[in-house]
Amino acid sequence: MSVKAQVKKQTRYRTFIRSMWRIFAVGLAAVFIYIFCVSTNFLFLFGDTPSTEKLENPSTELASELYTADGVLIGKYFTENRSPVTYQKISPMLIKALVATEDVRFYEHAGIDPKALGSVFYFTLQGDKRGGSTLTQQLAKNLYKTRRKETKGLLGYIPVVSTVIAKTKEWLTAIRLERQYTKEEILTMYLNTVEFGSNAFGVKVAAKTFFNVSPDSLKTEEAAMLVGLVNAPTRYSPRFRPEAALEKRNFVIAKLAKYNIISKTEADSLSQLPIALKYHVENHYDGPATYFRGAVNEFVKKWCEKENEKAGFDKYDVYSSGLKIYTTIDSRMQALAEEAVQEKMKSLQAKFYRHWKGKNPWADEKHNEIPNFIQNIAKRTEYYKKLKRVYGDDQQKIDELMNTPRKMRVFTWQGEKDTTLSPLDSLRHYKHFLHAGMMSMDPFTGHIKAWVGGINFKYFKYDHVRQARRQPGSTFKPFVYLTAIDNGYTPCDRIRDERVSINYVENGKPMNWQPDNVTRSYTGMNMTLRHAMARSVNSVTAQLTERVGWEKVAEYAKKLGISGPLQAVPSIGLGSGGDVSVYDMVGAYATFVNNGFHSEPMFVTRIEDRNGNVIQNFTPKQKRVISEETAFLMVHMLKGGMEEPGGTSQALWEYELWKNGNQIGGKTGTTSNYSDGWYMGITKDLVSGVWVGGEDRSIHFRTSDTGEGSKVALPIFGTYMEKIYQNKDLGYKMGPFPKPAVKITKTYLCPTPRPAPPPPVLDSIKTDILLEDLNDTPLQ
Repeated sequence: MSVKAQVKKQTRYRTFIRSMWRIFAVGLAAVFIYIFCVSTNFLFLFGDTPSTEKLENPSTELASELYTADGVLIGKYFTENRSPVTYQKISPMLIKALVATEDVRFYEHAGIDPKALGSVFYFTLQGDKRGGSTLTQQLAKNLYKTRRKETKGLLGYIPVVSTVIAKTKEWLTAIRLERQYTKEEILTMYLNTVEFGSNAFGVKVAAKTFFNVSPDSLKTEEAAMLVGLVNAPTRYSPRFRPEAALEKRNFVIAKLAKYNIISKTEADSLSQLPIALKYHVENHYDGPATYFRGAVNEFVKKWCEKENEKAGFDKYDVYSSGLKIYTTIDSRMQALAEEAVQEKMKSLQAKFYRHWKGKNPWADEKHNEIPNFIQNIAKRTEYYKKLKRVYGDDQQKIDELMNTPRKMRVFTWQGEKDTTLSPLDSLRHYKHFLHAGMMSMDPFTGHIKAWVGGINFKYFKYDHVRQARRQPGSTFKPFVYLTAIDNGYTPCDRIRDERVSINYVENGKPMNWQPDNVTRSYTGMNMTLRHAMARSVNSVTAQLTERVGWEKVAEYAKKLGISGPLQAVPSIGLGSGGDVSVYDMVGAYATFVNNGFHSEPMFVTRIEDRNGNVIQNFTPKQKRVISEETAFLMVHMLKGGMEEPGGTSQALWEYELWKNGNQIGGKTGTTSNYSDGWYMGITKDLVSGVWVGGEDRSIHFRTSDTGEGSKVALPIFGTYMEKIYQNKDLGYKMGPFPKPAVKITKTYLCPTPRPAPPPPVLDSIKTDILLEDLNDTPLQ
């Protein structure tokens, strides 16, 4: 070859090399520019990628956890039920099974596995689609939601292009994760974020949901089954597709044998085992204190709103921020309160069925069944409203569907039962039930120790502690006597039990009220105030209300924490001035025990973030509202229910509560037609309130022997206090109320002689009659 030809050849070669370098350089530059554009979301074309801050502080949706004062986890709030666990708390076999099945070269690659990617292209050409994502890539996708709508840019809506961009983000994020975290940390994050189905997010919840164990206690075959769920939890669900789950589990076991993690013999043996589930999906109905948890939920949601408003962004969410909420509830006392309510309400319901045998319990004042009661109630249900939207004025079709039987599970006191009922029959079934609300509180700190809002949260969501407000009956009378004692009266002052007529003006019209005693008779006794309150004598209470002023009674009730609207009417002391909650009444009565300081009832002590850092502590809110002397005298007055002849609390003598000089004060309450039964009880350590009644006021007992507060509410209090004293670990001991720490200037030791025979134990049942029911007649 000539020199010229050689030079020409070399020139072409150099030109070719330069061209290839240019193409390579341009390609490399294009790749870098593309990566830069994706990373920076250039011109909003590519969508957001995780920032360095997000990589360092990954935001995973975690369930917020609710703890009692004695450190017991009693519930969670979540949209995704996820609780984190450390690497040391995860079964080593689970880790090995995950790596062997999902990413065998996990410990070798730096976020992306070239071999796996090559195999994807190879098998795709063969028509066999396989995934090449590493565990780190899967974590990136799970943790930062790289394919969600909010992470898409303008190009993210173009088919194929969107997939390429999403994959690029996953690769970039995976590489950054590998630089940021150790392999152990990546595995831990992965197992804490991945979904296993059945509302189980993360390995801790999954192990509990499927096998009722902690993740460090998983057996090999159990670990293999969970690993089989990570990519397709619905397809391989052991609950709904057991055959597919078994096949997938055995596939994972085979992988363990393939990589010599277990022997072939062990793999064959394990593959023969059936899947032994202990399946239970955790939900918001599980665990104790369900009604209380609802109240805490509302409290924390409002707290989150305030904190987010201060921060200027959504900083906290009760369902996803992984908050740790510490409450005042004592898990042991809560259990005892729930037991007391369940025991007494079950037997009371049986009595209620017998009482109304052959009749429906929705009745008017003359005990006649209210016509169309169920039909009218039905019109307020969501199902009826839905039918109304669909069928409009076709009432015949609506009635037909409302009376069409269907299979359903219903609540009974003998347990849940599967049955066939129409929507109207279902309403009839549930309207027969009596309900209850109970709260117990430390009067000195305001800490609520037990909260039972109803008989069964799954079937009856309405909370009868704070949400419900009912007429208080005679439990409101102590506010009348408080007003009197704080304004010059003494427990030993006397008022005659006689028929009275009280004139007053209502809406500019002169009116007259003549209150009745429960017996509709009058003893003529010149009673001490203590004796009159103990026996719940209406005539004396009405006279005392007139003397001190019904406006003043309402004022004192407000001072003690009654938050609802109150009407300043002559009958306010008998409970007809307004509806109240158990929550408010317990807080009010606690003022007497707490030496005149009103402690606002509280149920949350502190909130921590997901890392255990305290965000906020909550302290008791206390304010002196009455003098210490008045408070002491009111405790003395409330003890009269046990100590005065005919006191309405004396059914408590039947309970094991009377050792070591123990003293209990209290007040019963019963409203008209026995619609509401109350008992408010105080000891030297605790204040507790109980309400019992129907969901509607027209559902009730018909006689004082069955329906008054001392028969329906007091037994729950008595049973609860028995259980409290029997549990020595709680530290509550029987004993008397403390002696006064201040000089008592008023006369208060004036016991009423016990006549023979003693007067009957009665409870006031006229105490919440509304003014139109009080024999009001205009003056002529």
